[in-house]
Amino acid sequence: MNTSLSKLNPYPFARLNQLLTTVTPADFSLISLALGEPKHATPAFLIDYMTNPELLRKGLATYPPTRGIAELRQAISEFISRRYPPAKINPETEVLPVNGTREGLFSVAQALSEPRKRKHIVLPNPFYQIYEGASILAGCQPIYVNSEHSAPYKPDYTAIKPSTWDQVSILYLCNPGNPHGSLLSIKELQFLIERAQQHGFIIIADECYSEIYRSEAAAPPGLLEASAKMGNTGHKQCLAFNSLSKRSNLPGLRSGYVCGDAKLIESFLLYRTYHGSAMPIHNQLLSALAWSDEQHVILNREMYREKYTAFLEIVDDVWPMHQPEASFYLWPQTPYDDQKFAINLVKETNIRVLPGSYLARTSNQQNPGQNRVRLALVAELDQCIQAAERIRDHWPKLC
Repeated sequence: MNTSLSKLNPYPFARLNQLLTTVTPADFSLISLALGEPKHATPAFLIDYMTNPELLRKGLATYPPTRGIAELRQAISEFISRRYPPAKINPETEVLPVNGTREGLFSVAQALSEPRKRKHIVLPNPFYQIYEGASILAGCQPIYVNSEHSAPYKPDYTAIKPSTWDQVSILYLCNPGNPHGSLLSIKELQFLIERAQQHGFIIIADECYSEIYRSEAAAPPGLLEASAKMGNTGHKQCLAFNSLSKRSNLPGLRSGYVCGDAKLIESFLLYRTYHGSAMPIHNQLLSALAWSDEQHVILNREMYREKYTAFLEIVDDVWPMHQPEASFYLWPQTPYDDQKFAINLVKETNIRVLPGSYLARTSNQQNPGQNRVRLALVAELDQCIQAAERIRDHWPKLC
């Protein structure tokens, strides 16, 4: 058995379930704002395509190529060009499909880290726990970079010393950030790219929330965009991950991509060939169609904006919250301990949220998630409104 398995921390949702085991919920229907699972309907044109018998027959009768079919790689390449100009990627050498970003973000550390030469992997704090698990099972030691305690909650990467950068194998970043929705600017991304090139580590950018943003005029910047704008057109030391789960409401498809540095992609492809992680061809064809269409994504953003507006207007008088520029989360402070607050919220309103301390680690004598909770506005509009009204109406008891 891999002894590092014993070093893994319990997953946040397992901890939440344990926390609430003996809690008697209020006599309301359950509304969960804990899990970031999109609940908007999958676009009808994608459902119609997926149910085509010829598509399924072709997909189920063929071993899929690990490097991806040409149609999918081309669709992803065109998406990058549209979304992150002046960035361009070569569909032959600079992109691979992955089975959702979770699988790819985990396996890339197993393939590309160098624990004997460079023992550290840098993580934002708070973070998506897959980064931590990937680091530990790759035999590396995580370095947690705390985010600011008030908006915009950005990790302070400038605090890392050059001697520490020399020991870093991989840096994970999440942009837009989970759980707070903060954005790293082009300048901040370029600072990290410069450090990566100077000190020889790899940047892994998790951009899975990139297509859910507040203003159509202010799309979040991306790692490859920042790379291209500084002349790093081959995206040396840079890999960007994204998926269709949030963008197209296809979390069950398990479809995403990794693109960037061709040498890193080549090494990752070798690993994935042995790992047996090829995406079924019918899923690849559907994915190509989804990456090629923007109209359903625009409509998706409109629905999230409507929910943010309705929810925040209702709770503002009792529990003011910062609306992020991107993602579908809220990251408010709690009036007391975040775990106790999560318990009381279930007792009084039967609303589930995720304690912020579960999404972070104590570093420099502080847990940057303590006394915060993460709310995912993934439920339908009417449920989000119900949740906000319950919170407002029961706030005196919650305090």
